[in-house]
Amino acid sequence: MHPLLRPAGTAGATPITFVTPATYPEVKAKLKAPQQAYLDAVGFEPKAGKAVAVPDAKGAIAAVLFGIEGEDAVHRDPLLTGKLPGQIPTGLYRFANDPGDAERATLAWIIGQYRFTRYKKASPKAALLVVPTGVDGAAVTQAAEATALARDLINTPANDLGPAELEAAIRDLGKRHRAKVTSVVGDALLKQNFPMIHAVGAASPREPRLVDLVWGNEKHPKVTLVGKGVCFDTGGLDLKPSSAMLLMKKDMGGAAASIGLAHMIMAAKLPVRLRLLVPAVENAVAGAAFRPGDVFPTRKGLTVEIGNTDAEGRLVLCDALALADEEAPALIADFATLTGAARVALGPDLPPVYTHDDALAAELTAAGLAVGDPVWRLPLWKPYASGLDSKIADLNNVTTGGFAGSITAALYLDRFVEKAQSWLHADVYGWTPADKPGRPQGGEMQAARALFAVLQARFG
Repeated sequence: MHPLLRPAGTAGATPITFVTPATYPEVKAKLKAPQQAYLDAVGFEPKAGKAVAVPDAKGAIAAVLFGIEGEDAVHRDPLLTGKLPGQIPTGLYRFANDPGDAERATLAWIIGQYRFTRYKKASPKAALLVVPTGVDGAAVTQAAEATALARDLINTPANDLGPAELEAAIRDLGKRHRAKVTSVVGDALLKQNFPMIHAVGAASPREPRLVDLVWGNEKHPKVTLVGKGVCFDTGGLDLKPSSAMLLMKKDMGGAAASIGLAHMIMAAKLPVRLRLLVPAVENAVAGAAFRPGDVFPTRKGLTVEIGNTDAEGRLVLCDALALADEEAPALIADFATLTGAARVALGPDLPPVYTHDDALAAELTAAGLAVGDPVWRLPLWKPYASGLDSKIADLNNVTTGGFAGSITAALYLDRFVEKAQSWLHADVYGWTPADKPGRPQGGEMQAARALFAVLQARFG
């Protein structure tokens, strides 16, 4: 069980009552007169996200009230409870009434207290929670562990997290769950037909690689996750400006999400044959860097003209997707911090997803809303694929028009999946720009908990 949780029924916990403008008068009326006077004195209003600690006669905390709705209830954050621990003292607490979704609220409580402490000590303050009745503490713990793992990977700067270190993290995960992990490194990528992964990583002294984790019974449905592992992206010879390079340690956010999801699947022992593929590279600038106008083959056999070296994520993904597709799994799902266009369209908190599978799209959208990990489907609009045409190769890695950048990137990847029963592409941001309930500023695992809920419903 997670260190911030205590078993159901643990005694001595301070009660937390969730209130709304409608229920607050009744809750207040049940308090003692001095406590009612205290609430009036501090001017507490039951607005969403506002907490107040109510004292007893000796000045100790007798109860906590926390607003969960208000006039702006339509804007309520699904992880609102993650805002609560930061407003109350260290101690042991319990939910005294229904927060609306006790499991989601419990997860928000935990992940809202996440801090990245590798380089800077954080306050040891921690608010503990008794597992609410009916909540699966083990499942919440697994989701919280996956979230922390993904956040830690994204938050780690590139000087301490390159392709080799990303591989080490996957190997550690494999060891924990008794999965088989192999890798293809450096020039061996050319020998084993991963030319695009090699090309993108060739300029860095940190050797590119493809990391391959396999877990589960071969007889079970095959689920393959692919995560973009660009540990730092300078843009290559199409060099990014400094302002655009500041957050490029997070360009392996897709790999982090897929690693977190892999942990959840294996920890829950879902009856699937899981495969995790992470092409891990650094897109650097040196004499060996690939150039605009170069043409490279891919594992699938298609040739690609390089229209822009800063569109490198789809290049490493296409080799990994081709490998994943060769065994015709039930599902391939790739996660990638792929385009700025996705952020322009939907912002940092709502990743677009792409799939030809209408049922999967519907299930994923519903699951995302239910677990507080929202996604939004955008179309694989075939007419836009003509923008990827090249006069000297089978396709270009970018379009010339500049429009629909996230859609055309997804259409590029679509060319490399044919045999899988279903394919899903998530264009994630992997970052929370400012503190939000349950999501401190920094790296973020996106779309993974939503997909886990779908997989659990289908196979669990």
